[in-house]
Amino acid sequence: MNIHNLQTSIRVNQRALTLFAKRAARATRQAPDDFSVVLVNDRTIQALNRRFLGRNRATDVLSFATGNSLAPWNAMERHEILRRGEIVISVSTAQRQARREGHSLFKELEMLIIHGMLHLMGYDHEVDHGQMTRKELALRDKLL
Repeated sequence: MNIHNLQTSIRVNQRALTLFAKRAARATRQAPDDFSVVLVNDRTIQALNRRFLGRNRATDVLSFATGNSLAPWNAMERHEILRRGEIVISVSTAQRQARREGHSLFKELEMLIIHGMLHLMGYDHEVDHGQMTRKELALRDKLL
């Protein structure tokens, strides 16, 4: 499990976030090394969202499967063996969402890791008639 913090404006407890991501991986029966997390700012995630999804706006989380030659931080280019892929999170957006929802930034990052992991596992809330949402809520109840 790797947490790559590429943003510098908001302090993040990477050690605690790594421990949570490992717990989340075990809860979903994934190996902790199945994915990594990349923390970025709004400008970076907006550029990624525009480039890969055609949406010219910042978003909270994007997931990129390993082996996708378009993935911005493709694990294979770093010579790491990751079976699932990478979760890219905008810490700036996460902070705004946390304030709006009245909880901590850390809790918001935990929720986004769960969300990104489910995408890497093949869930898609846009087309699965609530299956991903139900799984995500169950994982939040278990882990948060």
